[in-house]
Amino acid sequence: MKLLVLNGVNLNMTGRREKSVYGTQTLDDINREIAAFCKARGAECEFFQSNLEGELCTKIQESDADGIILNAGAFTHYSYALRDAIASVTTPVVEVHMSNVHAREEFRHKSVISEVCRGTILGFGKNSYILATESFLL
Repeated sequence: MKLLVLNGVNLNMTGRREKSVYGTQTLDDINREIAAFCKARGAECEFFQSNLEGELCTKIQESDADGIILNAGAFTHYSYALRDAIASVTTPVVEVHMSNVHAREEFRHKSVISEVCRGTILGFGKNSYILATESFLL
């Protein structure tokens, strides 16, 4: 099984911004943990992060992965381009968020991508990614 772990806007700042929300580990640290988790279960992981909406859309469209784990960051709340990219492929996508977006500002409560994703996992910090990975490996 091959998984694509796709991170969107501002997630490159994980570990440096809003530490009380996102923790102190960097995205690279988290990716290493996900890679080790996948490897121990015989799966392969590819990682990609971009602050550019179009690059994320292209990565979804061109992916040969069996599943995609997507933390779109703020794009979650308004990117119809990402929504359409997800809807245009047959690869299942699991939406993840490290924070519980429903316990935060009102504008974060709405996801325009959820309805075209296989499921959503949120509020478990970096473990949201591990849970999403596990969902593909069951």
